[in-house]
Amino acid sequence: MNSRPQDLVSGYVRAKDHNRPDAMSRLFARDARLEMVVHTGTISFPALTEGNDAIADVLARRFAQSYENVHTFCVATPPEGDVRHYGCRWLVVMSEKESRALRVGCGRYDWAFRPGAKALVSALTITIDQMHTLPANQLAALMDWVTPLPYPWCPPAALAVGAPAIDELQSLLDYLA
Repeated sequence: MNSRPQDLVSGYVRAKDHNRPDAMSRLFARDARLEMVVHTGTISFPALTEGNDAIADVLARRFAQSYENVHTFCVATPPEGDVRHYGCRWLVVMSEKESRALRVGCGRYDWAFRPGAKALVSALTITIDQMHTLPANQLAALMDWVTPLPYPWCPPAALAVGAPAIDELQSLLDYLA
């Protein structure tokens, strides 16, 4: 597996969105730390998780028990070269398995990478600034919008193209612009 920061971030998004805890645990250092900063009461995660297996459990296994149709976008250009730190905003669109309600959210990723021939993620802070719940009948409109977007790296301007006219979604697009 390639271990450039760009590949690690892309691998994380794919592992989370496609429920691949095995891939997730190989992206993070054995002693990696995950910090969750949640600024909304509509979703919850443990504030601190330590170790690559525990991180894979939180961000892939348990996440996939609750959510499906997950599309996560890094709203930025990928990191270039072997940077030690990288931050970007993100957007997620997903549905709840049990209720089928939709979730649309945004926030920020702040990454730290361990350098070396086999670089790994040493720390990740995920900030959730907004998370809105929408009715299940909006699924087709949201999937029609996100499916053609560049994945997982999406320029902010591309998000507005074809976005459904939903108030909560506009709030996220304003944040990400």
